[in-house]
Amino acid sequence: MGNQVGKRIGLWSACVLLGATAAAAQTKNSRIVEEIVARVNNEIITRSELERAQVTLKGEVQQDCQRCTPAEIEQKLAPLEKNLLRDLIDNLLLIQRAKDLSINVDTDVIKQLDQIRQENKIESMEDLEKAVRAQGMSYEDFRDNIRNGLYREEVMRREVGSGIVPDKTEVQKFYDEHMQQFVRPEQVFVREIFVNTEGKTDAEKPALQAKADGLLARVKAGEDFGELAKRFSDGSTAKTGGELGMYQRGVLAPALEAAAFQLNRNEITPVIPIQTGFLILQVMEHYVAGQQPLEKVENEIVNQLYSEKMRPALRVYLDKLREESYVEVKPGYVDTAGISSRPLEVVPAVPEADATRGSGRRLLHFGR
Repeated sequence: MGNQVGKRIGLWSACVLLGATAAAAQTKNSRIVEEIVARVNNEIITRSELERAQVTLKGEVQQDCQRCTPAEIEQKLAPLEKNLLRDLIDNLLLIQRAKDLSINVDTDVIKQLDQIRQENKIESMEDLEKAVRAQGMSYEDFRDNIRNGLYREEVMRREVGSGIVPDKTEVQKFYDEHMQQFVRPEQVFVREIFVNTEGKTDAEKPALQAKADGLLARVKAGEDFGELAKRFSDGSTAKTGGELGMYQRGVLAPALEAAAFQLNRNEITPVIPIQTGFLILQVMEHYVAGQQPLEKVENEIVNQLYSEKMRPALRVYLDKLREESYVEVKPGYVDTAGISSRPLEVVPAVPEADATRGSGRRLLHFGR
C-alpha cells in the first residue's frame, strides 16, 4: 500500500520542477535580486519561482486535457492557480521536515536519473548532464529537484500514510456498495524485477543474467519480491516495489502474457529475456472473468480507501507544520492555507558550540 500521487518524470518536466533556481543571480560586476514572495522558516520563495510554477501548471493541465477548449483549460486552471503559492509553501515545509528527520534518498535519486536517461534514450549519465545544461538549467538544480520530490514523498509516507490503515468493516462496506465495480474480464495484476542490459556489451550481459537469476533464487527462498524490486530493480517501477498494474489479455507482449496468465496469485515467472534486459514477473492477483470475490479485490479496495483518506490527512499534517513554523507572505500575495504560523522570535547571536547545546530544537533566524 502506498501513496499513488507520484508521476513518471521525463527530461523536460524534470527541468521545470518547482524551485529550480536560486533567489539571486550574481555576476562579476552586478547582482540581480529577485522579489521575495514568501519566507518559509529559513528559506524563501521568489516571484520568478511562482511565475515558473504557473507556466508549468498550465502546461500540465493542457497535457492532461489535450482536447479541451481554451475556456475549459482556464476553468480547470483557476482553482489550481488559486492554491499555487500554498502548494509551494507546503513543498518547502515537507522538504525541511525531511531534512529534520535525516531522510536519505541518494540511492533513489540515482535510480530516477537513470530512469530519465533511459526514457529519453540518452547514452550515458554524462550525456544526460549535457542535455540538461543544453536546456539552460544547472544540472545540480536538476538533481536537487528530484531529491526534493523524493523527500516530499517519503515524509508523506512516513508521517501521514503510515497512520492510514482502513479496517475490515470499511473494506466490506465499500465492497457491498460497489459490487458492480468488481465485475471484470480475466485480468492479472503484476509486478516486476527488471535487470537492464541497455548499452551493455555482450561480455557484460552474462553477469547481468546471473544477477537476475540470483534475484529469482532469493524470491523463491522466501525474500519479499517488493523489497528486492525496490533495492535491485533497474525499472522505473522500483520505488513502488515493482508494481506494473492490471492487464487484460491482449495488452502485454505475447511472451509476457503467456508467462503471466498461466500463473496464480503470488506465483513467479522464470527469468524472461527481453530486448532491453531480463525480467521477472510476479502475479499478485489473477482475476477470473465475472464477479470478483472480496478476497480478490481487498487490496485494491484498501488502496482506494487509503487514497481517499490521504488527501485530508495530509492537509491536516501540513497545517500542523505551518503552526510550528515561521511562514510570512508578502502583501499582495495570497496563501490559501489560512493557518497562522509561529511568531518570529528574535534570537541573539551565540557561538556555534553553544547553539548546538540544549533541547535540539531548531533555532530559526530571519533577515528583514
